[in-house]
Amino acid sequence: MADLSVAVDVDAPADQVWAALTDWGRQGEWMLGTTVRATVGQGRQVADEMEAMTGIGRVGFLDRMRITRWDPPHVCEVMHFGRLVRGPGAFTVRARGTGSTVIWSEQLDLPLGRLGRWGWPLVRPVARWGLQRSLQRFARWARTYSR
Repeated sequence: MADLSVAVDVDAPADQVWAALTDWGRQGEWMLGTTVRATVGQGRQVADEMEAMTGIGRVGFLDRMRITRWDPPHVCEVMHFGRLVRGPGAFTVRARGTGSTVIWSEQLDLPLGRLGRWGWPLVRPVARWGLQRSLQRFARWARTYSR
């Protein structure tokens, strides 16, 4: 497993941050190169499923995931079960004064066997940068979020 975790402070209360994070259809407004949609259920309870398409133009990959824990407005855990992205992931929202902290974490089962394990040290900084940049965009976007 390859671990990846990024945190960002958001100047908005936990309920608002949670609503913004779980607005799957609008995740593309802040997540770099990604669109998300619920495919089973509404993405609001355990066993609901989503798909995230990440890429540039026609080059990208499909990330399929199933909600395994749903504890609003604090924790959403998923199991990625696509061809490329596999393993558990989570985001946690913690109240912080009048704001919140979002922690996004992934434990990825790397594809391609040894090649994947060898390549992860090269890919990890890019993946971390993309996630950090996306969460910084989210922090700005969530301050004024409304459905």
